[in-house]
Amino acid sequence: MAGGLLRDYAEDFEVEGVAVRGLAREAEVAVAAAHAVYKEHMVLLIDCLTLERWLSRRAVEASRELGVERALWVALSACRSIRAGSAEAPYRLPFPLLAGVYAEKTLGDAWFRGTLPNALRYLAGREGAGRVLLSRLTRRSY
Repeated sequence: MAGGLLRDYAEDFEVEGVAVRGLAREAEVAVAAAHAVYKEHMVLLIDCLTLERWLSRRAVEASRELGVERALWVALSACRSIRAGSAEAPYRLPFPLLAGVYAEKTLGDAWFRGTLPNALRYLAGREGAGRVLLSRLTRRSY
């Protein structure tokens, strides 16, 4: 996600009497979905609680503006399966689904495409990158 866009969703809060600045709920929904899908490749119960409790029209709009609307729908679908009992948490996203999500992200998001050379350089410079990547795609939990 383009971090600069997240600044538009910053709000002031009070936590235990201390003023803090943080993300609005709608942005938290977008970030939680993007993190689950694009980074971790799995959906946790805490992701489902965040998404389901804070989902709103504004959260969908924020996800769209932040370029992660597809991740939101993928994560919510996983949460529905978990809630229905047809899947267990943590729910590892199937590789074909991930491949499609990444292909869509690559084709439709210029900012994401711009980060790919850095990601490839990181992987190329890391010993055992293939093993780490395979582990990330096949793990069942953290």
